[in-house]
Amino acid sequence: MTIKMTVENALQAKTEIEKLETQGFTHDDIYVFAHDKKRQKDVTNALDTDSVGMKEQGFLDSMKNMTSSRGDELRTKMEGAGLTKQEAEDYEEELDKGKLVIIANKDN
Repeated sequence: MTIKMTVENALQAKTEIEKLETQGFTHDDIYVFAHDKKRQKDVTNALDTDSVGMKEQGFLDSMKNMTSSRGDELRTKMEGAGLTKQEAEDYEEELDKGKLVIIANKDN
């Protein structure tokens, strides 16, 4: 089961993550994305959520992301977290607007 949503800031993200936890998701099931790498790292660390890594994306996509644009990297990581290619494109547009994207996925 995959749940995805956008929020405006880290405070709203914290509230939504707490709701997801009451639905049985763990911190390892929840991913937070931001367009700015530093913001994403800060929010992920502050909210103790997981990062999409090699396990979710696979080795080749992880290596490809080292030379990709930030948008390409984000779309690949969101796909790794459970979104379809089209959903990843749609949510990446939300990231461009300064929003945070939360993906909770029990299948990863």
